[in-house]
Amino acid sequence: MPRLRHLGLLLLPWFLLIALWHGVATSGLVNQGLMPTPGQVASKLIELLFGGRLGIDILKSTQRVTLGVTLGIAVAVPVGFLIGWYKNARTFLDPLINFFRALPPIALIPLVVVYFGIDEPAKVVILFYASFFAGVIVMYEGVSQISPIYIKVARTLGATEWEIFSRVILPMTTPHILTALRVALGVAWATLVASELVAAQQGLGALIQSAGSFFQIDVIYVGIVCIGVVAMSMDMGLRSVTRRMVRWQERVEVQ
Repeated sequence: MPRLRHLGLLLLPWFLLIALWHGVATSGLVNQGLMPTPGQVASKLIELLFGGRLGIDILKSTQRVTLGVTLGIAVAVPVGFLIGWYKNARTFLDPLINFFRALPPIALIPLVVVYFGIDEPAKVVILFYASFFAGVIVMYEGVSQISPIYIKVARTLGATEWEIFSRVILPMTTPHILTALRVALGVAWATLVASELVAAQQGLGALIQSAGSFFQIDVIYVGIVCIGVVAMSMDMGLRSVTRRMVRWQERVEVQ
């Protein structure tokens, strides 16, 4: 019963959303040409998935997001640790990070095209930019909350600098690294359409833009649904990994 109740709570919002969508689309309040029903969108999704380009578009967008987020987090983690742990580094870098993170990635597209062209590197750079600044803020906030008392105790017990880093700092920052990864992944998917403005021929963002040019509303809905489903699936996978990697924290709290 508890499992069924949990499953019901998970599925109920989706049933309500689909019911509301269907009700609005068939109520006559909105022109049916402007809002397809869920059934029409599902039919178009199957058509594009098995007889069109949708599978390639999903794969291409997923590859771009994965690469951009991986590179962004790889840089954000050490930078976030640096400014979160060292006051001088924070004083030096904090104004620059706050300045650039306020700039929307779409505003940088003309410069990205000038410096990186219109091929794959340009799209990955935009996703890297969005991922880095989302991740570095999470890392900074997480690292800055770690109490120095743990470091002092480790040093009192005779731990070397490497032992302090590997056995104290790294385990305590792992949850923040995974949270930064989740946040960066969400931001990257939200930035996907902007990144694929750069002369993309394939990808979900390109699919949506192409459909908008030809007023294919049902295809636009398909692209939006696919972005949401793929992004949610990746986030659920990360949440599962996070629970396994930080399970030791739960044991410590219980003790």
